[in-house]
Amino acid sequence: MVSAADVLRDRTGLDITCLDRVYLNGYVPNLQVPGQVSVFMRTHLGLPIPSPAVLEKKGTLFRLAVEKFITANSIPRIVFGKDDRKQDVAAPFIAKIAETGRPGVAMVGVAQEFASVYGASKKQTPSGVPWFSFFKQDRRVTCYYFYVWDDQFGPGFVKICTYFPYPMKIWVNGHEWAKRQADKQHLGYQVLANGFAACGDPGRLQQICDSLSADDIQAFADRWLDRLPVPLDESDRQAGYWWQWSLRQTEVSRTISFTQPRYARMFVDQLITDNLTIGRPESLEIIFGQKIVKGAVKQTRTETATKVVRAGDMVDVNTFFKHSRVKQYLKEHRALRIETVINDPRDLRVNRRLVNLEQLRAKARAINDRLLDNETVGQDCVLASPAFERIASPTKVGEVRAPGLKFGDPRVQALAGALLMICLSVTGLTNKSLRACVATFTNTGYTRGQASYDLRRLRLKGLVERVPASNTYRLTPDGTRFALFYTKLHDKVMLPLMTADHPPAPDDLRQALAAIDRHIDDYLDQANLNPARKLGSNVKMLSTK
Repeated sequence: MVSAADVLRDRTGLDITCLDRVYLNGYVPNLQVPGQVSVFMRTHLGLPIPSPAVLEKKGTLFRLAVEKFITANSIPRIVFGKDDRKQDVAAPFIAKIAETGRPGVAMVGVAQEFASVYGASKKQTPSGVPWFSFFKQDRRVTCYYFYVWDDQFGPGFVKICTYFPYPMKIWVNGHEWAKRQADKQHLGYQVLANGFAACGDPGRLQQICDSLSADDIQAFADRWLDRLPVPLDESDRQAGYWWQWSLRQTEVSRTISFTQPRYARMFVDQLITDNLTIGRPESLEIIFGQKIVKGAVKQTRTETATKVVRAGDMVDVNTFFKHSRVKQYLKEHRALRIETVINDPRDLRVNRRLVNLEQLRAKARAINDRLLDNETVGQDCVLASPAFERIASPTKVGEVRAPGLKFGDPRVQALAGALLMICLSVTGLTNKSLRACVATFTNTGYTRGQASYDLRRLRLKGLVERVPASNTYRLTPDGTRFALFYTKLHDKVMLPLMTADHPPAPDDLRQALAAIDRHIDDYLDQANLNPARKLGSNVKMLSTK
């Protein structure tokens, strides 16, 4: 059998890590709480009474400016339907403007969506003077999607809400940016949908992908806010009322292209085989692009998921952590794509501001690499005799005694299985997460003290290491081999052999064991030891070992 590690070692072509989709929130920092609305109108606009009528007037002027912009530039205006996939609607318009090679607005989409905007309530002072108070609320409002073609990033969009405080969103794609830069440097490559299939100089291409920075994305935002109609003007900007950007969703991908499509399928099949029993991903889904309705095969817009594996279907292996996830799938039947999708940077202890993009990318990249390393090291997880004895027997580390981890002990086996949980390879290991994972493998209690004891002996044996300045641990290569060796030997060798006299064991093996049983019975009969058949049954069990 060809292992996943063998496939990666000998049959891969291009291996590239790159920022993929980057989705930003735009917000005006000093318009985020109700008191700041009053300051904006009284101090900046010079109005004696803050009134929602002023905000309505600004919103109306913005909508008129957008319609004038659309008419003046002959830009298609599309009203999105409730079930429309906006990117699919915009795709032909983007493709049309891309053919010209000139940056511009491909189309403007209009949608009704929920957004966090300001509402107002009217009050009166004792003297009868009207007064308004403002509050945040989620309301269905009009949003404009400006789909653009940028000379640096290619396709992207800027979404602007028409209600105060005018929240924005920006979407760009790191792979598309890398393609533009490679073209400018005359670097040849083959396209793999949203990525790269091959390149004559992989090292140079990786340098291009690594060079995408927060400054480049900020430049995209500045460039298009200068060209598009926006609800705040230059006087607002000079007074400090302008948008800043935070990371709403960030995807960091690693794409490994194989020399032939069949090698990609071999790798994914091996990955599925291992993860069905080891690793315990939160979901292992087979995605179908069609469904059968009343006997007729029809295309469906929604994906239907099942756990039945069939040839030709796309496989997704997903691991979720808080608001984020890691996804593995086969891309265009010839490449393995590993994506860490971060929906809240604080899941990885990174702040949301765009300036923290590099720190977030480094952590997501490490997750992708660590996950693949843990999956492939399992294909060569045999513990040599000295290593097995060191782990299984008590040892001393300096003057400190390190208790052994005995193979077959129920708690040790549960611990080994827990260490293989994919989520732990992504997020690291803590006392709390270890207790939760071990609980999935055993019906007995597992206390905080027991987890602390096990973490200590794992650390002393060199199987985990502490992340500096934290209470989080990560598996070492020896730790991964220990967990995989103990788990595979116990679950895939010992347990099947102990039940080898019953289906689904192969017929020839069951027949051989039945022959052994008959011979044992004959020896007992010849020795007039019929009462000793209970002892004989124990001998038979030993024979299966």
